[in-house]
Parts: sequence; C-alpha cells; structure tokens
Amino acid sequence: MSWNWDRLRVFFEVVECGTFTAAAKRLKLSQPAVSRQISTLEQELGITLFHRDYKGLVLTEIGEEVFKTSACLKAEVDLMESRIANNQDTPVGPLRLTTSVAFGAAWLSPLMGDFHQEYPDVKISLLLSDQHEMSLSTREADVAIRFAPQTKPCLIQKKLMELRYHLYASDSYLKNRGTPNTIEDLYSHDIVVYGNDVPAPVSNINWLLEMIRKNQPKFEPALSVANVHGILHAIQSGVGVGALPKYLVGDDHNLVEVLPDISGPQIEVYFVYLEEMRNAKRLNVLRDFLVKHASQNKLN
Repeated sequence: MSWNWDRLRVFFEVVECGTFTAAAKRLKLSQPAVSRQISTLEQELGITLFHRDYKGLVLTEIGEEVFKTSACLKAEVDLMESRIANNQDTPVGPLRLTTSVAFGAAWLSPLMGDFHQEYPDVKISLLLSDQHEMSLSTREADVAIRFAPQTKPCLIQKKLMELRYHLYASDSYLKNRGTPNTIEDLYSHDIVVYGNDVPAPVSNINWLLEMIRKNQPKFEPALSVANVHGILHAIQSGVGVGALPKYLVGDDHNLVEVLPDISGPQIEVYFVYLEEMRNAKRLNVLRDFLVKHASQNKLN
C-alpha cells in the first residue's frame, strides 16, 4: 500500500472545508479534479472514505482514522516548511498572524500594503477572531498580537503599544440628549456595551458599565453588542454613549469624545511568537515593521 501525500492533502482539505467545491476553491483546483483525487485515494487504499447522501459528505469510521493520520502528516509538513523558511537569509515564506477582529481590521490590515511593498516575498495571512484564541504551540498560527502579557515559557513577546478605551457618542445623539459632563450625568443616558454571551477580545471591556453600577446597581444598558465593530456602528447610528479604542474611531468627525478625562484601564499589546521562531527572518521584519508603526502612531 502506498500513501500519496498530494491526495492525502486534498482529502484533508475536503474534510476541513466540508465540500468538494469549497476544498477546490482553497486548493485552486477544479471540483472534478478534487473528486478524482478522492476517488483515486479510495481505490489505492481499498476503502471508502465518505458516505455520500443527502446530508453531504460524512466520514466513514475508517475515514476518520485516515483523517487523523493526514492531519498529523500535514502538521509535520507545515513544521518542516516553517523550519526551512526560518533558515532563509532573506525574508521569504508564509506567516500566519492572529489577533482580534477589530484590531486586525482597523489597525493591522491598513498597514499590510506598505509591508507587502517592502517585503513582497513574505506572504501574510491574517487570522482574525474574537471567539477563538488560536494557539501558537499547536501551530494554528505563527505569530499573535495579544492584549495582555503572556506567561508560557515557550513564548517570546515584544510590547507594541498601550491602549485605552475612551467614551464616544455621535454628534446627532448629543444634540438630541445633551452632552454628559460627569459620570453622574451618564445615569440618564443610553449606554452601549459589549455583550457577555461570548468572550471579549480584551479584559475589563465593560469598565463603563461597572463604573456606573457602583452607584446605580440596577442600571441597564440600552444595547449590548458582542463585537467591537458592532459597538462602533451602533454609536455612529446614535444609539448612545459607548467605549471605543482610538484606533477604531480614527478620523470619524461624526463621533465626539465625551468626558475626555475618563478612560478605561490600560491595555498592553504584545507581538507574540514561539521561541523556536526567534531566528525567522520573515517574522523579525514583520515585528520590526509593526513596532516602528506603533511608535509613530500613539493610540492611547
């Protein structure tokens, strides 16, 4: 029996994507080509990998075992490719960077054009998620931007910046409801907060609500949104007052900072990677690039 890695890789992607069509798109192959690869793999192994019915593709029992093997092999291949890339004298190769949705979309993504112009052979993949913190140790990502100091001994971290959330409301809301001048004034205002149904991207994100409830324990927000971008859009639409980081507000002239002497807890932002990648040229140039831009654009 022979194991063909190319066909195993196609099988792995089919399982990950759930359909031949989605796997074909990821692999940049035609759907019939993916289907042929799976059929050939089944013939070579003498087994059936999928049940094909109205529910779509369902792994057989032996298919589950083959998938586990293919996942292990892919992890080993990815690790070897990473180690080979780490030994390059010039910055080249893929780099998967994970961080929160709002920070990645609003601060990180706009910098990628300049980075690509400077280092075209470094292929960045931004993995943005608020609900799942991707693991570096299991190689879900190569590097992360985290919003708290990391404690694992296998990790190296470089401080990028410090952030604070500030209070904003739309110009139209303030014209309608008046501008609060004290924390006590907020008791009669509508407040937008981060929903507690899913994990928040940073700790103490609802510091404003906690501050109000110290004296008004029964105070209820006007709206909860489990996404920082969603909070931004709600405030822009005139729902009420809410806390936002400055990198997300940018030059939006329709938003007004209220109670500027009051801000949320300080948040430290770190560029984090595994110790084994300390000599990876592509990682080092990205780190230095982001550190430089962070120092030029104070976001506190």
